[in-house]
Amino acid sequence: MHRAVQAGGRDVGPAVAFEVFLETLPEPKAKDGSLRPAPLLSPFQPLRRDFAFVVEESVTAEKLLRAAKGADKTLVADVELFDLYAGENLGPGKKSLAITVTLQPTDKTLTDEEIAAVSQKIVAKVEKATGGELRA
Repeated sequence: MHRAVQAGGRDVGPAVAFEVFLETLPEPKAKDGSLRPAPLLSPFQPLRRDFAFVVEESVTAEKLLRAAKGADKTLVADVELFDLYAGENLGPGKKSLAITVTLQPTDKTLTDEEIAAVSQKIVAKVEKATGGELRA
Protein backbone atom coordinates (compact mmCIF):
# COMPACT_ATOMS: atom_id res chain seq x y z
CA MET A 1 0.00 0.00 0.00
CA HIS A 2 1.30 3.42 -0.94
CA ARG A 3 0.32 6.61 0.85
CA ALA A 4 1.62 10.14 0.74
CA VAL A 5 2.97 11.41 4.04
CA GLN A 6 1.76 14.77 5.28
CA ALA A 7 3.81 17.27 7.23
CA GLY A 8 2.37 20.61 8.25
CA GLY A 9 -0.75 20.03 6.18
CA ARG A 10 1.05 19.36 2.87
CA ASP A 11 2.11 16.20 1.08
CA VAL A 12 5.88 15.55 1.27
CA GLY A 13 6.00 12.30 -0.67
CA PRO A 14 5.67 8.57 -0.22
CA ALA A 15 6.87 6.83 2.94
CA VAL A 16 9.11 3.80 2.71
CA ALA A 17 10.12 1.45 5.51
CA PHE A 18 11.96 -1.86 5.74
CA GLU A 19 13.45 -4.18 8.33
CA VAL A 20 16.67 -6.18 8.17
CA PHE A 21 17.09 -9.35 10.21
CA LEU A 22 20.86 -9.51 10.81
CA GLU A 23 20.76 -13.07 12.10
CA THR A 24 19.48 -14.30 8.72
CA LEU A 25 22.30 -12.76 6.66
CA PRO A 26 24.68 -15.42 5.32
CA GLU A 27 28.30 -15.42 6.48
CA PRO A 28 30.86 -14.24 3.88
CA LYS A 29 32.72 -17.06 2.21
CA ALA A 30 36.50 -17.22 1.87
CA LYS A 31 38.01 -19.09 -1.06
CA ASP A 32 39.45 -21.79 1.18
CA GLY A 33 36.25 -22.08 3.24
CA SER A 34 37.57 -20.30 6.33
CA LEU A 35 36.75 -16.84 7.56
CA ARG A 36 39.56 -14.31 7.80
CA PRO A 37 39.52 -11.47 10.32
CA ALA A 38 39.37 -7.97 8.92
CA PRO A 39 42.63 -6.04 9.18
CA LEU A 40 42.76 -3.70 12.15
CA LEU A 41 43.03 -0.01 11.55
CA SER A 42 46.32 1.48 12.63
CA PRO A 43 46.23 3.99 15.49
CA PHE A 44 49.09 5.87 13.80
CA GLN A 45 48.66 8.71 11.33
CA PRO A 46 49.40 7.83 7.68
CA LEU A 47 52.17 9.83 6.02
CA ARG A 48 52.18 10.92 2.37
CA ARG A 49 55.25 11.74 0.29
CA ASP A 50 55.37 12.91 -3.33
CA PHE A 51 58.01 11.80 -5.83
CA ALA A 52 58.49 12.70 -9.50
CA PHE A 53 60.59 10.53 -11.81
CA VAL A 54 61.88 11.25 -15.30
CA VAL A 55 61.56 8.09 -17.38
CA GLU A 56 61.55 7.02 -21.01
CA GLU A 57 58.19 7.51 -22.76
CA SER A 58 57.88 3.73 -23.12
CA VAL A 59 57.82 3.17 -19.33
CA THR A 60 54.27 2.59 -18.13
CA ALA A 61 52.86 4.24 -15.04
CA GLU A 62 51.83 0.77 -13.81
CA LYS A 63 55.45 -0.40 -13.83
CA LEU A 64 56.52 2.62 -11.79
CA LEU A 65 53.62 2.22 -9.34
CA ARG A 66 54.38 -1.47 -8.79
CA ALA A 67 58.05 -0.71 -8.14
CA ALA A 68 57.23 1.97 -5.56
CA LYS A 69 54.66 -0.26 -3.85
CA GLY A 70 57.19 -3.10 -3.62
CA ALA A 71 59.89 -0.96 -2.00
CA ASP A 72 58.61 -1.70 1.52
CA LYS A 73 55.55 -3.91 1.70
CA THR A 74 55.03 -3.36 5.43
CA LEU A 75 54.98 0.46 5.31
CA VAL A 76 53.81 1.39 1.81
CA ALA A 77 50.02 1.27 2.02
CA ASP A 78 49.18 2.96 -1.28
CA VAL A 79 50.78 4.52 -4.35
CA GLU A 80 48.87 6.80 -6.73
CA LEU A 81 49.85 8.58 -9.93
CA PHE A 82 48.89 12.26 -9.79
CA ASP A 83 50.75 13.84 -12.69
CA LEU A 84 52.13 13.04 -16.13
CA TYR A 85 54.26 15.69 -17.79
CA ALA A 86 56.08 15.66 -21.11
CA GLY A 87 57.86 18.77 -22.29
CA GLU A 88 60.90 20.06 -24.09
CA ASN A 89 62.86 20.69 -20.89
CA LEU A 90 62.84 16.95 -20.08
CA GLY A 91 64.51 15.99 -23.33
CA PRO A 92 63.29 14.01 -26.31
CA GLY A 93 61.59 10.71 -25.55
CA LYS A 94 61.23 11.52 -21.82
CA LYS A 95 58.28 12.08 -19.52
CA SER A 96 57.80 12.79 -15.85
CA LEU A 97 55.53 10.65 -13.70
CA ALA A 98 54.66 12.04 -10.26
CA ILE A 99 53.32 9.77 -7.53
CA THR A 100 52.03 10.07 -4.00
CA VAL A 101 53.16 7.30 -1.66
CA THR A 102 51.16 6.68 1.52
CA LEU A 103 53.12 5.18 4.39
CA GLN A 104 51.05 3.56 7.14
CA PRO A 105 53.02 2.60 10.25
CA THR A 106 51.38 -0.10 12.33
CA ASP A 107 53.49 -0.32 15.48
CA LYS A 108 55.00 3.13 16.12
CA THR A 109 55.34 6.65 14.81
CA LEU A 110 58.10 6.88 12.20
CA THR A 111 61.20 8.96 12.91
CA ASP A 112 62.67 11.35 10.35
CA GLU A 113 65.49 8.88 9.75
CA GLU A 114 63.05 6.01 9.10
CA ILE A 115 61.05 8.16 6.69
CA ALA A 116 64.25 9.12 4.85
CA ALA A 117 65.32 5.46 4.67
CA VAL A 118 61.97 4.36 3.21
CA SER A 119 62.08 7.26 0.75
CA GLN A 120 65.55 6.17 -0.40
CA LYS A 121 64.30 2.59 -0.83
CA ILE A 122 61.38 3.82 -2.95
CA VAL A 123 63.67 5.94 -5.16
CA ALA A 124 66.19 3.11 -5.57
CA LYS A 125 63.52 0.53 -6.40
CA VAL A 126 61.81 2.78 -8.98
CA GLU A 127 65.11 3.78 -10.58
CA LYS A 128 66.18 0.14 -10.86
CA ALA A 129 62.83 -1.04 -12.27
CA THR A 130 62.28 1.80 -14.73
CA GLY A 131 65.75 3.12 -15.54
CA GLY A 132 64.47 6.57 -14.59
CA GLU A 133 65.76 9.09 -12.13
CA LEU A 134 64.28 11.29 -9.44
CA ARG A 135 63.27 14.60 -10.95
CA ALA A 136 65.06 17.60 -9.45
